Amino acid sequence: MPVVSHAALERHQVWWYLGAVALGAVVGLTWPASSQPLEALVWPTLGLLLYATFTQMNLSAVPRSLRDPRFLIAALVGNFVLMPAVVFGIVALLPSDEALVLGLLLVLLAPCTDWFITFTSLGGGDAERASALTPVALFAQLGLLPLYLLLFTNFDLGAVFEFRAVWPAILVLAAPLAAAVFTEVGSRKHYSLAEIRAGAKWFPVPLLTVVILCVAASHIGALSDNLGLVRWVALAGGLFLISALVMAKLVSLAARLPAHQGRTLAFALGTRNSFIVLPFALSLPPGWEIAAVVIVIQSLIELVGMIVYVRFVPAVLFPAH
Repeated sequence: MPVVSHAALERHQVWWYLGAVALGAVVGLTWPASSQPLEALVWPTLGLLLYATFTQMNLSAVPRSLRDPRFLIAALVGNFVLMPAVVFGIVALLPSDEALVLGLLLVLLAPCTDWFITFTSLGGGDAERASALTPVALFAQLGLLPLYLLLFTNFDLGAVFEFRAVWPAILVLAAPLAAAVFTEVGSRKHYSLAEIRAGAKWFPVPLLTVVILCVAASHIGALSDNLGLVRWVALAGGLFLISALVMAKLVSLAARLPAHQGRTLAFALGTRNSFIVLPFALSLPPGWEIAAVVIVIQSLIELVGMIVYVRFVPAVLFPAH
C-alpha cells in the first residue's frame, strides 16, 4: 500500500475541501436535523485544528527575521495598510448586505498563518521567512481586526459581537494558541512534546476538511436562501487575489526585495486566515448565518487561486534572474 507523503497531502488539499463542501451539502439537504449536532462538532474540531496549526509556527525564527527587517516591514505594510485599503474598496462595490460584508471583512482582513507557508514553498518562495512572519502576522491581526471592523462597518458591532455569545470563540482561539506556545517551548527539552509537534503537521488538512463539511451541512439552508450572494463572494475573492499580486509587485519593487522574497510576499498578501475568524462568524446571532458560509466559500476560491499563484508567481511575476 503506497504511503501518502505530507507534501502530497497538502498539494491535494483543495480536492479534500471541495469534496467536504459537496458531501456537507448533501448531508445538510438530506438530513436537516443533523445541522445542530454537526454545528456543535465544529467547535472541538476547530480547537484541535487551531492547535495543530499553531504548533507549526516557529517562534524561534522571529528574532532572525528582525535582523533583516526589509521583508518583514514590506509584509506588514502590505498586509495591514495596503490590503485593508483594497478590501475597503472591494466591499464598497458589493450589495449592502450586512452579513455578506461582515463575512468578507472578517476573512479578507486576516492574513494567513497556515497554508501560506505551504504555497510559498510550492511557489519557490522563502519558507524560512514565511515561517518567521506567521506569528508576527497572527498577533498583529488579533490586535488590528477589531479596529478595522470599527472603521469599515456602519452597524452596531456591540450588538453583533456580544461577549456572552463570542466568549466560546475567544476560548477556542486562545486555548490552542497557549497550548501551542507551551508545546514549542517545552519541545526544546522534552522529546515527547517534540514528537507531538512533529506529528501535528499531518492534522490541519483532515481537520479543516471536517470543519468545512460540518459548516457546509449546518449552513446549507442559509446558503440555499442566498444563492445570489455566491457571485458577489466570487467577485470579491477574485478582485482580492488580483490586487494582492499587484500590491506584492509594487511593494517588492519599492523595498527592492529579491525574487524569492517577492514570491513570499505575494503569497503573504494573497492568503487569508479563514479558520481563525470562523469561530467568530459561527458565534454571530440569528440572521447572520451567511457570514460563516461566506468565509468557507472565500477559502475555496482562495485555494483555487493559489493553484494559479503557484505557477504564475515564480514564472511571470517574480522570475529568477
